[in-house]
Amino acid sequence: MGANLIDGGATFRVWAPSAKFIYVVLNGVSGYVPNADDELVKNPQSGHWTGFIPNISDGTKYRFYVIGETGHFGDNGLGQEIDGEGFKRDPCARELEFDDWPNVDCIIRNPNSYPWHDEGYFPPKFHELIVYQLHFGVFFSCDAQGNDNRSHRVAKFLDAIDRVEYLADLGINAIQPLPIGEFAGCWGLGYSGVDIYSPEMDYCIKPIDLPFYLEKVNRILRQKNHEPLRIEDLVGQINQLKAFVDICHLFGIAVITDVVFNHAGGGLDKQSMDFFDFPKGANDCDNLYFTDQGWAGGRVFAYSKREVRDFLINNAVRFLLDYHMDGIRFDEVSVIDNKGGWSFCQDLTSTLRYIKPEAVLIAEYWNDHRWLGVWPPPSGMGFHMGYNDSVRDTVRELIRQAAGGSDAWVDIGQLRRALARPLNFPFAWQAYNCIENHDFVLDMDDHRKPRIPKLADWNNPRSWYARSRTRVAMGILLTVTGVPMLFMGQEFLEDKMWSDSPKKIENFIWWAGLNGDDHHMSDHHRFSRDLIWLRRNHPALTSEAINIFHIDEANRIAAVHRWVPNKGYDLVVVISLREQSFINREYRLGFPQSGHWQEVFNSDIYDNYFNNNAVGNYGGVWTEVIGLHGMAHSALISIPANGIMVFKLS
Repeated sequence: MGANLIDGGATFRVWAPSAKFIYVVLNGVSGYVPNADDELVKNPQSGHWTGFIPNISDGTKYRFYVIGETGHFGDNGLGQEIDGEGFKRDPCARELEFDDWPNVDCIIRNPNSYPWHDEGYFPPKFHELIVYQLHFGVFFSCDAQGNDNRSHRVAKFLDAIDRVEYLADLGINAIQPLPIGEFAGCWGLGYSGVDIYSPEMDYCIKPIDLPFYLEKVNRILRQKNHEPLRIEDLVGQINQLKAFVDICHLFGIAVITDVVFNHAGGGLDKQSMDFFDFPKGANDCDNLYFTDQGWAGGRVFAYSKREVRDFLINNAVRFLLDYHMDGIRFDEVSVIDNKGGWSFCQDLTSTLRYIKPEAVLIAEYWNDHRWLGVWPPPSGMGFHMGYNDSVRDTVRELIRQAAGGSDAWVDIGQLRRALARPLNFPFAWQAYNCIENHDFVLDMDDHRKPRIPKLADWNNPRSWYARSRTRVAMGILLTVTGVPMLFMGQEFLEDKMWSDSPKKIENFIWWAGLNGDDHHMSDHHRFSRDLIWLRRNHPALTSEAINIFHIDEANRIAAVHRWVPNKGYDLVVVISLREQSFINREYRLGFPQSGHWQEVFNSDIYDNYFNNNAVGNYGGVWTEVIGLHGMAHSALISIPANGIMVFKLS
C-alpha cells in the first residue's frame, strides 16, 4: 500500500471503493488540473486503485486527488463538512514534508536507504526486560553550548541520542517512547495520531540543522568502530528515527514503540483518512476507516473491515521490520476489544509473532478477565504481556499510608496478593509492572496521581521520609516478578508532575540535579542504578519463583524469597516501612537454607551517599537451625528504617 519505489519509478496503491477517479499529484498541488497521465486504475472487486509512474526517485512529493460523489453530505460527526472531491494525503505515507501541516505533501522514501549498524544486536529475553518510558518531545535537548533547548522548541529524536549512553549506564535494557506517529499540533502525548505511518515531523530535524546532529551520531559510531553516516543518510525523517534506534541497539537497548489502534484523531482534517472516500449520501456509518463510535476525542477504527485490519497490522509490521523496533506497546486494547476488535487483536498478534518472534507485544488491557490478553488464540488475544495494576496500586497505597507517620496503620499484608502472579496468567513475567507512568503522573486534570516522592511526603519531597520511602517503592518494583517499567525521571527522585507541553518549563524533568545541584537526586540515581544492575546480575530476580514468606504487620516488615527453580541462586528480600531501625541484629528472620547469607544490597547506604551510619549486617549473617516463618533456619539481622535489603546465599 502507499507509494513504493521500484526500478524505473514508483507504484501507488490506495483503497477507496466509492471513489470515481483518483490521481497522483506530484511535487505540489497549486493549480493542479486532473489529467489521464496521473490517473490510477480501479479494481472494482477490491476497491483498490493502483498505478505506476516512471522517473520518480527518493524524496519526490505527492498527494492524491480524489473525485467521488459531488455535493455536500452533512458532517462527519465532528462538525466538519464532507464533500466528495479534493486533495488527500496518503494514509500509508512514510513521511510528510516540513511545512504547514495538515496542508502538506507526502514524501516518497526508500525504506532501505539507511545504513544500519546493528546487525549483531538481539533484544533481551522477555522476562529479562527492564523498561524506561519517555516522551521524545520533552525528554532532553541541549545545544552545542549545553543550553537547554526545551524552553523554546520540541525536543527531537536525535536530541535523545545524547541520553542513550546514560540509559545504558543506568542499566535499563529497553526504552518505550510514547507514540511517534504524526499528530495534530507541535506538541502532545501522541495518542491522537492522524498520519500513523509517518513520524511526527516536530520530532525531526530540518536539513539545514543536520550537521550538528550528524557529528553527534558519528562520534558514537566511531566510538563503536562503525563507519560514519553521510548527511544524506539523515535527511529523511524516517532515517532520523532509524538512527536513534540504531544507536540504542549499539548500546544494548531495545526499542519498544507505542501504537494507538483503538482510535485516531481528534485533529482529523479534510485531507486525512477520515475524509478519504465517501459514497453518495454518506454519513458516519459509511466512513471508510472508522465506525460511528468515538473514543478519547477521536474515532474508533472499523475492525470488521479486512482492509482496516490490514492497514493497522501493516503499520505494526513496518515498525518491526523497517525501523528494527524490538516490540510494540498497544494502547487501550480494552477499547479495541469493547468496540468489536477481538478477532483483529488475534490476527494482529499472530502476524507479528510470525514476522518477528523476538519482538515483545505488550497490551494495555483493563477488562475484567485480564488473562485473556495474554492467553494465545483461540481462547485469548495472544499478547506476550499485560499491564498489572496490582503492584502499582498496592505499592502506592503502602507509601501513602506510611506518609501518615509512625503511628499510622500500614497494611503491608497487601503485598501477599499484590506480588503473586496475576490470576490465570500462564507466567509471572507476563505481568507488566510500574509505579509511575505517563498517564498517572501527567499534569493535566484532577484524576492524575502524584509522583512517588511527593506521595511519600507531601510537604517535603526531599525529606528523609520521602527519600527513604521512595527507595522502598523502587526496591519492591525491581525485586518482584514481572517486567518493571520506570517513567522518565523516576530514577533520580523527580517529584514534579510532568507535561507534554514545551511551554511548561516548570514541569520539565530536571537533569541539572544530577550535576551536583541536588545531591539527593544524584544519590537516588546511584541507588536506582545499583538496584537495576542487581536485578540484571541475579537470575533469581527475573525468575518465576517467589514466596512472600513473612509479614509483620506490627512492624511494617515483609520478607520475600526469590530463587531459580532447580538451580538455586537463592535471594531473600527484606522490606521495611518502619520508621525505626532494628539495630545490633535484634530481629530474627527465617531463611530458606542454612549457611552464610551475604548482604548484597542495602538501601540505607544511599542516603547522603556514602552513609557511614547505615544500619546493616557487616557483610552478611550465618543462619541457625531454628525454624521460623515457615523456614527451617533463621538468623538475627539488623534492618534499617524505611529500607530494603537483599541477602544472597553464599
